[in-house]
Amino acid sequence: MKNQKIKLFLTLLISLNWFTVACGIFGTTTTPENGEPTPPPIASEGGLKLGSLFPTTGDLASIGQNMPIAAQLAVDTINACGGVNGEPVTLVKEDDQTDPGAGSAAMTKLAEVDRVNAVVGSFASSVSTAALDVAVRNKVMMVSPGSTSPVFTERAQNGEFDGYWARTAPPDTYQAQALAALARKQGFTQVSTVVINNDYGVGFEQQFNQSFTDLGGTVLNQNRPVRYDPRATTLDSEAGSAFANNTQAVAAILYAETGSLLLQAAFQQGLMNDVTVLLTDGVYSEDFTEQVGKKADGTSIIAGALGTVPGADGQALEALTTLWRDSTNSDLTAFVPHTWDATVLLMLAAQAAGNNSGEAIRTTIRDVSGGDGVEVTDPCEAMELIRQGETINYQGASGNVDIDENGDVVGVYDVWTVNPDGSLSVIDNIAPIID
Repeated sequence: MKNQKIKLFLTLLISLNWFTVACGIFGTTTTPENGEPTPPPIASEGGLKLGSLFPTTGDLASIGQNMPIAAQLAVDTINACGGVNGEPVTLVKEDDQTDPGAGSAAMTKLAEVDRVNAVVGSFASSVSTAALDVAVRNKVMMVSPGSTSPVFTERAQNGEFDGYWARTAPPDTYQAQALAALARKQGFTQVSTVVINNDYGVGFEQQFNQSFTDLGGTVLNQNRPVRYDPRATTLDSEAGSAFANNTQAVAAILYAETGSLLLQAAFQQGLMNDVTVLLTDGVYSEDFTEQVGKKADGTSIIAGALGTVPGADGQALEALTTLWRDSTNSDLTAFVPHTWDATVLLMLAAQAAGNNSGEAIRTTIRDVSGGDGVEVTDPCEAMELIRQGETINYQGASGNVDIDENGDVVGVYDVWTVNPDGSLSVIDNIAPIID
């Protein structure tokens, strides 16, 4: 009997694969804009197929490695309570390597080969920028749990994404304001900046400078910003420029691997004495403090550094924390709640639409994330309410995830610090100062 079941499974699998290829061959259409062939929209028949696009290798792997695990956990949870539109959900995982080129190629595979309906990802803003054009062209809904560049808001306002973009982490427009508020709360009046030279770093720098200045502070190197090449292998001169001018603090907008090199260079040049390092979500990981290293006495080079990271709170977070520990035997890490919420929202939107296509998900995702519906935190309860014809307002583990017309959410931020042993502790929270 067991062998018969295996043969039947293989027969069905081959048939389904042939059907998918045949649909790809006979269903190709032509875009009116450029005349190049592109796949047709995914039909609603068959189970919902999601993709995940995260950095499990590369500069952001220390944070990104748990993101596909969180996405899979969300899918498994929904499948255990009936799936979406009466069928199980599948998840195809891709590693974007924290590289825009690799991310674009991976998104092309997800959209045009795997034919997913929607994608949760990516983390790095530079990767999402590269992948998003592919997603929009193929009418694949994309929800990022961590790409926070303000550029996405600007492009959405210009109508470039046609609604196929959203994120569950607030944009750096808000986090930069929160970091500036934290700097002033610490009593700093003169700071410098150093940022990775990409959409994330430069966008954050510009908003931080404006916010810190509006709060009465001075950015010492505002007219000569220090921006480092993401491919750099030595950063001595950048460290020297950023930590010069007797600054009280340095707002360092970094990725982990290259950022650790910069801070090592500053330490080796003796530039970190009496200077507080201000960090962000991109390096919120104890792996990062290990990469930066320790002094001769065993204490972290960046002990006392302060940072911000999008916060998460509420009943849904408590439930996810318990589920995560039971499932992975580890503590919840940064952006796991945002990844969980992004994945859950995509599934709820498909159920609300009664259709698994990217177009359908795009039209309903804001409806299930906010509005006047029944507030619900449990994904399975939310799914059942939708099946019964109810309108819901999903309250996520990362916050209320009320997605606006630009695909943005507004959140609060946890304040964290680096302890002498290199471990991290959340010590406070702070809200962005919004006009």
